[in-house]
Amino acid sequence: MRSIATAPRRRRRSREARGRALAGLLFVAPAVIILGVFLFLPILTAGWVSVSDWNGKGSPLQPGVEFVGTANYASFLTEEGLAQKDFGTSIRNNLYYVLVSVPLVTAIALALALMVNKSRRGNGVFRTAFYFPSVTSSVALTVIFLFLFNSTGVVNEILSLINVEGPTWMADPRGIFHLALEGLGIPKPAPGAGFEFWGVSWWDWLSGPSVAMTVFILMAALAASGTFMLIFLAGLQQISDEIEEAAIIDGTTRWQRFRYVTLPMLRPTLFTVLTLCMIGSWQVFDQIYTGSQGNPAKTTLTPAYLSYEWSFKSSDWGQGAAVSFILFAIILLFTLLQRWGLRERTSDRSGRLRAARTQKGDPSEDH
Repeated sequence: MRSIATAPRRRRRSREARGRALAGLLFVAPAVIILGVFLFLPILTAGWVSVSDWNGKGSPLQPGVEFVGTANYASFLTEEGLAQKDFGTSIRNNLYYVLVSVPLVTAIALALALMVNKSRRGNGVFRTAFYFPSVTSSVALTVIFLFLFNSTGVVNEILSLINVEGPTWMADPRGIFHLALEGLGIPKPAPGAGFEFWGVSWWDWLSGPSVAMTVFILMAALAASGTFMLIFLAGLQQISDEIEEAAIIDGTTRWQRFRYVTLPMLRPTLFTVLTLCMIGSWQVFDQIYTGSQGNPAKTTLTPAYLSYEWSFKSSDWGQGAAVSFILFAIILLFTLLQRWGLRERTSDRSGRLRAARTQKGDPSEDH
Protein backbone atom coordinates (compact mmCIF):
# COMPACT_ATOMS: atom_id res chain seq x y z
CA MET A 1 0.00 0.00 0.00
CA ARG A 2 2.77 2.42 0.95
CA SER A 3 4.74 1.73 -2.23
CA ILE A 4 1.65 2.26 -4.35
CA ALA A 5 0.99 5.58 -2.61
CA THR A 6 4.53 6.84 -3.03
CA ALA A 7 4.79 5.98 -6.75
CA PRO A 8 2.77 9.03 -7.96
CA ARG A 9 4.78 11.20 -5.60
CA ARG A 10 8.04 9.98 -7.12
CA ARG A 11 6.77 10.61 -10.65
CA ARG A 12 5.72 14.11 -9.58
CA ARG A 13 9.18 14.80 -8.15
CA SER A 14 10.81 13.48 -11.31
CA ARG A 15 8.67 15.80 -13.47
CA GLU A 16 9.56 18.74 -11.18
CA ALA A 17 13.27 17.91 -11.46
CA ARG A 18 13.06 17.75 -15.26
CA GLY A 19 11.16 21.04 -15.27
CA ARG A 20 13.83 22.73 -13.15
CA ALA A 21 16.58 21.33 -15.40
CA LEU A 22 14.79 22.59 -18.50
CA ALA A 23 14.30 26.01 -16.91
CA GLY A 24 18.00 26.16 -16.06
CA LEU A 25 18.96 25.26 -19.64
CA LEU A 26 16.68 27.98 -20.98
CA PHE A 27 18.29 30.55 -18.67
CA VAL A 28 21.86 29.67 -19.69
CA ALA A 29 21.05 29.14 -23.39
CA PRO A 30 21.55 32.83 -24.41
CA ALA A 31 24.99 32.97 -22.78
CA VAL A 32 26.00 29.61 -24.30
CA ILE A 33 24.87 30.73 -27.77
CA ILE A 34 26.72 34.06 -27.50
CA LEU A 35 29.92 32.34 -26.29
CA GLY A 36 29.63 29.73 -29.00
CA VAL A 37 29.16 32.25 -31.81
CA PHE A 38 31.65 34.90 -30.68
CA LEU A 39 34.28 32.79 -28.83
CA PHE A 40 34.37 29.07 -29.60
CA LEU A 41 33.49 29.34 -33.30
CA PRO A 42 36.27 31.93 -33.98
CA ILE A 43 38.74 29.74 -32.07
CA LEU A 44 37.85 26.73 -34.23
CA THR A 45 38.08 28.86 -37.37
CA ALA A 46 41.51 30.19 -36.33
CA GLY A 47 42.60 26.61 -35.69
CA TRP A 48 41.63 25.69 -39.25
CA VAL A 49 43.42 28.77 -40.63
CA SER A 50 46.62 27.75 -38.81
CA VAL A 51 46.71 24.42 -40.70
CA SER A 52 45.52 25.73 -44.08
CA ASP A 53 46.84 27.88 -46.91
CA TRP A 54 44.11 30.54 -46.67
CA ASN A 55 45.32 33.86 -48.12
CA GLY A 56 42.82 36.16 -46.41
CA LYS A 57 40.50 36.47 -49.42
CA GLY A 58 36.96 35.21 -49.01
CA SER A 59 35.97 32.69 -46.37
CA PRO A 60 38.55 30.29 -44.91
CA LEU A 61 35.91 27.55 -45.28
CA GLN A 62 35.37 28.08 -49.01
CA PRO A 63 36.36 25.43 -51.57
CA GLY A 64 39.94 25.77 -52.72
CA VAL A 65 41.47 26.35 -49.28
CA GLU A 66 43.84 23.42 -48.83
CA PHE A 67 44.94 21.62 -45.68
CA VAL A 68 48.73 21.97 -45.21
CA GLY A 69 49.11 20.28 -41.84
CA THR A 70 51.89 21.64 -39.64
CA ALA A 71 53.65 23.54 -42.44
CA ASN A 72 52.71 26.94 -40.99
CA TYR A 73 54.10 25.91 -37.59
CA ALA A 74 57.26 24.41 -39.05
CA SER A 75 57.96 27.59 -41.04
CA PHE A 76 59.04 29.39 -37.86
CA LEU A 77 59.64 26.59 -35.36
CA THR A 78 62.00 24.29 -37.25
CA GLU A 79 62.92 25.94 -40.57
CA GLU A 80 65.83 28.36 -40.36
CA GLY A 81 65.20 31.81 -41.77
CA LEU A 82 63.91 35.28 -41.01
CA ALA A 83 60.54 33.99 -39.77
CA GLN A 84 62.20 31.78 -37.17
CA LYS A 85 64.52 34.58 -36.05
CA ASP A 86 61.60 37.00 -35.68
CA PHE A 87 59.67 34.42 -33.66
CA GLY A 88 62.64 33.66 -31.41
CA THR A 89 63.26 37.37 -30.90
CA SER A 90 59.63 37.96 -29.96
CA ILE A 91 59.68 35.09 -27.45
CA ARG A 92 62.88 36.42 -25.88
CA ASN A 93 61.47 39.95 -25.61
CA ASN A 94 58.16 38.80 -24.15
CA LEU A 95 59.82 36.34 -21.78
CA TYR A 96 61.89 39.10 -20.18
CA TYR A 97 58.80 41.31 -20.11
CA VAL A 98 56.94 38.60 -18.17
CA LEU A 99 59.83 37.77 -15.83
CA VAL A 100 60.25 41.42 -14.82
CA SER A 101 56.74 42.87 -15.00
CA VAL A 102 54.79 40.06 -13.28
CA PRO A 103 56.78 40.10 -9.98
CA LEU A 104 57.01 43.90 -10.10
CA VAL A 105 53.27 44.43 -10.64
CA THR A 106 52.38 41.79 -8.03
CA ALA A 107 54.68 43.29 -5.40
CA ILE A 108 53.39 46.83 -6.01
CA ALA A 109 49.76 45.69 -5.94
CA LEU A 110 50.25 43.78 -2.70
CA ALA A 111 52.07 46.72 -1.09
CA LEU A 112 49.28 49.11 -2.09
CA ALA A 113 46.63 46.70 -0.78
CA LEU A 114 48.41 46.45 2.57
CA MET A 115 48.63 50.26 2.75
CA VAL A 116 44.90 50.85 2.21
CA ASN A 117 43.56 47.72 3.93
CA LYS A 118 42.87 49.19 7.35
CA SER A 119 40.02 51.63 7.88
CA ARG A 120 41.77 54.98 8.13
CA ARG A 121 40.73 58.47 7.17
CA GLY A 122 41.47 59.19 3.53
CA ASN A 123 41.88 55.55 2.45
CA GLY A 124 39.01 55.88 -0.01
CA VAL A 125 40.84 58.70 -1.77
CA PHE A 126 44.04 56.66 -1.99
CA ARG A 127 42.20 53.60 -3.30
CA THR A 128 40.64 55.68 -6.04
CA ALA A 129 43.96 57.32 -6.91
CA PHE A 130 45.79 53.98 -7.08
CA TYR A 131 43.05 52.41 -9.19
CA PHE A 132 42.59 55.33 -11.60
CA PRO A 133 45.46 54.39 -14.01
CA SER A 134 43.88 50.95 -14.46
CA VAL A 135 40.73 52.43 -16.02
CA THR A 136 42.67 54.82 -18.24
CA SER A 137 43.00 53.89 -21.89
CA SER A 138 46.20 51.98 -22.59
CA VAL A 139 46.67 54.04 -25.75
CA ALA A 140 46.47 57.27 -23.73
CA LEU A 141 48.95 55.91 -21.18
CA THR A 142 51.32 54.90 -23.96
CA VAL A 143 51.25 58.38 -25.49
CA ILE A 144 51.89 59.94 -22.06
CA PHE A 145 54.87 57.62 -21.46
CA LEU A 146 56.27 58.43 -24.89
CA PHE A 147 56.32 62.09 -23.87
CA LEU A 148 57.78 61.34 -20.44
CA PHE A 149 60.57 59.11 -21.81
CA ASN A 150 61.42 61.24 -24.81
CA SER A 151 65.10 62.09 -25.17
CA THR A 152 64.20 65.62 -24.01
CA GLY A 153 61.33 64.50 -21.81
CA VAL A 154 60.62 64.89 -18.12
CA VAL A 155 62.49 61.75 -17.03
CA ASN A 156 65.76 62.79 -18.68
CA GLU A 157 65.34 66.34 -17.34
CA ILE A 158 65.07 64.94 -13.80
CA LEU A 159 68.12 62.73 -14.38
CA SER A 160 70.08 65.74 -15.60
CA LEU A 161 69.49 67.42 -12.23
CA ILE A 162 71.68 64.75 -10.61
CA ASN A 163 74.24 64.89 -13.45
CA VAL A 164 73.04 61.66 -15.11
CA GLU A 165 72.71 61.59 -18.87
CA GLY A 166 69.51 59.77 -19.70
CA PRO A 167 69.35 57.43 -22.70
CA THR A 168 67.21 57.84 -25.79
CA TRP A 169 64.72 55.46 -24.21
CA MET A 170 62.50 54.50 -27.12
CA ALA A 171 65.38 54.34 -29.62
CA ASP A 172 67.86 52.30 -27.54
CA PRO A 173 67.91 48.58 -28.45
CA ARG A 174 70.60 47.59 -25.94
CA GLY A 175 69.67 45.04 -23.29
CA ILE A 176 70.06 46.07 -19.68
CA PHE A 177 72.01 42.88 -18.84
CA HIS A 178 74.39 43.60 -21.72
CA LEU A 179 74.83 47.13 -20.40
CA ALA A 180 75.64 45.74 -16.95
CA LEU A 181 78.18 43.26 -18.38
CA GLU A 182 79.66 46.04 -20.47
CA GLY A 183 80.05 48.15 -17.34
CA LEU A 184 81.89 45.25 -15.69
CA GLY A 185 84.30 45.07 -18.61
CA ILE A 186 83.03 41.76 -20.03
CA PRO A 187 83.46 41.92 -23.83
CA LYS A 188 80.87 40.84 -26.36
CA PRO A 189 81.74 37.48 -27.97
CA ALA A 190 82.61 37.26 -31.62
CA PRO A 191 79.68 36.90 -34.05
CA GLY A 192 78.79 33.26 -34.70
CA ALA A 193 80.38 32.00 -31.48
CA GLY A 194 78.25 29.56 -29.50
CA PHE A 195 74.87 28.05 -30.28
CA GLU A 196 71.64 29.55 -31.53
CA PHE A 197 68.06 28.75 -30.57
CA TRP A 198 65.18 29.80 -32.83
CA GLY A 199 67.60 31.97 -34.78
CA VAL A 200 68.76 33.94 -31.71
CA SER A 201 72.32 33.54 -30.40
CA TRP A 202 72.95 32.65 -26.77
CA TRP A 203 74.45 36.10 -26.20
CA ASP A 204 71.25 37.78 -27.38
CA TRP A 205 69.14 35.44 -25.23
CA LEU A 206 71.08 36.84 -22.23
CA SER A 207 70.56 40.47 -23.23
CA GLY A 208 67.69 41.13 -20.81
CA PRO A 209 64.89 43.54 -21.68
CA SER A 210 66.00 46.38 -23.90
CA VAL A 211 66.03 49.96 -22.68
CA ALA A 212 62.93 50.57 -24.81
CA MET A 213 61.16 47.53 -23.31
CA THR A 214 61.80 48.79 -19.77
CA VAL A 215 59.53 51.75 -20.58
CA PHE A 216 56.68 49.32 -21.30
CA ILE A 217 57.48 47.38 -18.12
CA LEU A 218 57.22 50.56 -16.05
CA MET A 219 53.98 51.38 -17.85
CA ALA A 220 52.59 47.95 -16.91
CA ALA A 221 53.56 48.54 -13.28
CA LEU A 222 51.53 51.75 -13.27
CA ALA A 223 48.56 50.54 -15.29
CA ALA A 224 47.94 47.07 -13.86
CA SER A 225 48.83 47.42 -10.17
CA GLY A 226 45.56 49.19 -9.34
CA THR A 227 43.37 46.35 -10.59
CA PHE A 228 45.36 43.69 -8.76
CA MET A 229 45.41 45.89 -5.66
CA LEU A 230 41.62 45.47 -5.46
CA ILE A 231 41.94 41.69 -5.78
CA PHE A 232 44.52 41.58 -2.98
CA LEU A 233 42.33 43.91 -0.94
CA ALA A 234 39.40 41.50 -1.26
CA GLY A 235 41.66 38.69 -0.05
CA LEU A 236 42.94 40.72 2.90
CA GLN A 237 39.37 41.53 3.94
CA GLN A 238 38.75 37.78 4.39
CA ILE A 239 41.49 37.50 7.03
CA SER A 240 39.83 38.10 10.40
CA ASP A 241 41.31 40.50 12.93
CA GLU A 242 41.30 37.72 15.54
CA ILE A 243 44.03 35.86 13.66
CA GLU A 244 46.28 38.91 13.59
CA GLU A 245 45.55 39.66 17.24
CA ALA A 246 46.49 36.09 18.18
CA ALA A 247 49.77 36.46 16.29
CA ILE A 248 50.46 39.76 18.11
CA ILE A 249 49.83 38.09 21.48
CA ASP A 250 52.35 35.38 20.52
CA GLY A 251 54.96 38.14 20.21
CA THR A 252 55.46 38.12 16.45
CA THR A 253 56.90 41.08 14.60
CA ARG A 254 55.12 42.78 11.72
CA TRP A 255 57.29 40.99 9.17
CA GLN A 256 56.65 37.62 10.86
CA ARG A 257 52.89 38.21 10.76
CA PHE A 258 53.10 39.03 7.08
CA ARG A 259 55.40 36.09 6.25
CA TYR A 260 53.76 33.35 8.33
CA VAL A 261 50.14 34.51 8.66
CA THR A 262 49.04 36.92 5.93
CA LEU A 263 50.95 35.55 2.95
CA PRO A 264 49.97 31.87 3.40
CA MET A 265 46.31 32.87 3.76
CA LEU A 266 46.60 34.89 0.53
CA ARG A 267 47.84 31.88 -1.44
CA PRO A 268 44.63 31.48 -3.57
CA THR A 269 44.51 35.23 -4.18
CA LEU A 270 48.20 35.27 -5.06
CA PHE A 271 47.68 32.48 -7.60
CA THR A 272 44.80 34.41 -9.19
CA VAL A 273 46.81 37.62 -9.42
CA LEU A 274 49.91 35.93 -10.81
CA THR A 275 47.89 34.00 -13.38
CA LEU A 276 45.94 37.02 -14.62
CA CYS A 277 49.05 39.19 -14.68
CA MET A 278 51.04 36.53 -16.52
CA ILE A 279 48.31 36.04 -19.14
CA GLY A 280 48.05 39.79 -19.71
CA SER A 281 51.84 40.10 -19.98
CA TRP A 282 52.11 37.41 -22.65
CA GLN A 283 49.28 39.05 -24.61
CA VAL A 284 50.73 42.57 -24.60
CA PHE A 285 49.87 44.19 -27.91
CA ASP A 286 48.21 47.62 -27.85
CA GLN A 287 51.13 49.33 -26.08
CA ILE A 288 53.56 47.87 -28.63
CA TYR A 289 51.31 48.80 -31.55
CA THR A 290 50.90 52.37 -30.34
CA GLY A 291 54.36 52.99 -28.92
CA SER A 292 57.01 51.19 -30.98
CA GLN A 293 55.60 48.59 -33.42
CA GLY A 294 58.45 46.28 -32.44
CA ASN A 295 61.24 48.83 -32.80
CA PRO A 296 64.04 49.63 -32.11
CA ALA A 297 65.75 46.72 -33.89
CA LYS A 298 62.79 44.44 -33.02
CA THR A 299 63.66 44.55 -29.31
CA THR A 300 60.05 45.29 -28.37
CA LEU A 301 58.55 42.76 -30.79
CA THR A 302 56.13 40.38 -29.03
CA PRO A 303 54.36 37.21 -30.28
CA ALA A 304 50.98 38.98 -30.22
CA TYR A 305 52.29 41.82 -32.39
CA LEU A 306 54.16 39.35 -34.61
CA SER A 307 50.91 37.47 -35.21
CA TYR A 308 49.25 40.74 -36.24
CA GLU A 309 52.19 41.71 -38.47
CA TRP A 310 52.31 38.39 -40.30
CA SER A 311 48.53 38.29 -40.73
CA PHE A 312 47.57 41.87 -41.59
CA LYS A 313 50.80 43.24 -43.07
CA SER A 314 52.30 40.20 -44.79
CA SER A 315 48.95 38.47 -45.50
CA ASP A 316 50.40 35.23 -44.16
CA TRP A 317 47.32 34.30 -42.18
CA GLY A 318 48.37 30.71 -41.55
CA GLN A 319 51.59 31.71 -39.81
CA GLY A 320 49.83 34.46 -37.86
CA ALA A 321 47.20 32.03 -36.56
CA ALA A 322 49.87 29.45 -35.76
CA VAL A 323 51.76 31.96 -33.62
CA SER A 324 48.59 32.67 -31.64
CA PHE A 325 48.15 28.97 -30.82
CA ILE A 326 51.81 28.63 -29.82
CA LEU A 327 51.25 31.62 -27.55
CA PHE A 328 48.20 29.88 -26.04
CA ALA A 329 50.34 26.79 -25.33
CA ILE A 330 53.02 28.94 -23.66
CA ILE A 331 50.44 30.66 -21.45
CA LEU A 332 48.94 27.28 -20.49
CA LEU A 333 52.39 25.92 -19.63
CA PHE A 334 53.28 28.90 -17.44
CA THR A 335 49.90 28.69 -15.69
CA LEU A 336 50.48 25.02 -14.83
CA LEU A 337 54.00 25.82 -13.59
CA GLN A 338 52.60 28.57 -11.36
CA ARG A 339 49.95 26.25 -10.01
CA TRP A 340 52.61 23.66 -9.21
CA GLY A 341 54.89 26.25 -7.60
CA LEU A 342 52.14 27.72 -5.40
CA ARG A 343 50.62 24.41 -4.33
CA GLU A 344 50.34 23.77 -0.62
CA ARG A 345 52.89 21.11 0.11
CA THR A 346 52.21 18.30 2.60
CA SER A 347 55.40 19.14 4.49
CA ASP A 348 54.15 22.71 5.02
CA ARG A 349 50.84 21.49 6.43
CA SER A 350 52.50 18.93 8.70
CA GLY A 351 54.96 21.56 9.92
CA ARG A 352 52.14 23.91 10.89
CA LEU A 353 50.30 21.06 12.62
CA ARG A 354 53.41 20.16 14.65
CA ALA A 355 53.87 23.81 15.62
CA ALA A 356 50.24 24.06 16.70
CA ARG A 357 50.44 20.86 18.76
CA THR A 358 53.64 22.02 20.43
CA GLN A 359 52.01 25.31 21.42
CA LYS A 360 49.06 23.38 22.89
CA GLY A 361 51.40 21.09 24.82
CA ASP A 362 50.41 17.91 22.95
CA PRO A 363 52.49 15.09 24.52
CA SER A 364 52.47 13.17 21.21
CA GLU A 365 55.01 15.71 19.88
CA ASP A 366 57.48 15.08 22.72
CA HIS A 367 60.11 12.57 21.77
